[in-house]
Amino acid sequence: MRIAQVAPLMESIPPKLYGGTERVVSYLTEELVRQGHEVTLYASGDSETSARLRPPVAHALRFNPQSGDPLIHHFLMLEDVFREADNYDVIHFHIDFLHFPLSRRHAHTSLTTLHGRLDIPDLELIHSRFSEMPLVSISHSQRKPIRKANWCANIYHGLPEDTLKFQDKPEGYLAFLGRISPEKRADRAIEIAARCGLPIKLAAKVDKVDEDYFESQIRPLLNRPGVEFIGEIAEHEKSEFLGGASALLFPIDWPEPFGLVMIEAMACGTPVIAYNHGAVPEVMDDGVTGFVVNDNDVDVAVAAVAQIDTIDRRRCRQVFEERFSVRRMTSDYVNIYSRLQSTHEIAPLRKIVG
Repeated sequence: MRIAQVAPLMESIPPKLYGGTERVVSYLTEELVRQGHEVTLYASGDSETSARLRPPVAHALRFNPQSGDPLIHHFLMLEDVFREADNYDVIHFHIDFLHFPLSRRHAHTSLTTLHGRLDIPDLELIHSRFSEMPLVSISHSQRKPIRKANWCANIYHGLPEDTLKFQDKPEGYLAFLGRISPEKRADRAIEIAARCGLPIKLAAKVDKVDEDYFESQIRPLLNRPGVEFIGEIAEHEKSEFLGGASALLFPIDWPEPFGLVMIEAMACGTPVIAYNHGAVPEVMDDGVTGFVVNDNDVDVAVAAVAQIDTIDRRRCRQVFEERFSVRRMTSDYVNIYSRLQSTHEIAPLRKIVG
């Protein structure tokens, strides 16, 4: 099958540091190539891929201070994509809704995976106006704000099984991995660790939009005993960081669409303590891969950490392999590609894949 993957341009594919969407696009692209498909990747020129790379820009926009308005570069990329659309059986978009008007006007098979939160004012207006666009959600929870959109599949993220290594014996610290932002609640993670009497390591990115929050709310907490702030880490550093942790803390305070870090931890055998928001109960097996905290009370999370030794780290890894491998994710996408290619009528797809 001839497949185009259209990626965001803010980060390279895969990202050099933080970047959940870009990492998933990379995993999917490489596995499609491995399975024998002819894949073209539209992404920044500093991307690394075994697919044919079509770079609209030389470097990821986040690391290029001269790039200006990112929308300009995404619109130019879309011009390239649709000019070359006859070369593909399926065009798979990962850039939200930017392409919808062009997709409507071209008779090419396309699919859009929505990677972000959907509880945004006026977003429903977009999906109402472009109600025929076939969409994939990354969790059932993600769909709730726009249930009437044209959902043709729900496909959970997956990772290559050899990317992150299993570690049986942790080193006695708690871990926080992700972004420093109000909804990710690094402050809550630090408090939980302090109440447990355990050290915590934070490997986290600080976006420009969150710099004031970081300086005013988080930086003062980093001076506490047992708190180590590492900053952003690359993919090759995650096995050691996550595998050495007794548990990953995921004390979020927002409707998380998926939470890639949870399955990264599982891949290392590391249990997760996660607050019950968004996709958490879909991704987590409570009491098997960690604990889902059903109350925002820190006391409940502290009690969960105290029970972490009851979690079998090998079982965490096994659940990852069973539910969240890149092979399973790619198989699910290829199934949808084939169904979309065989018919442009999305209503039957809904009945088939739900």
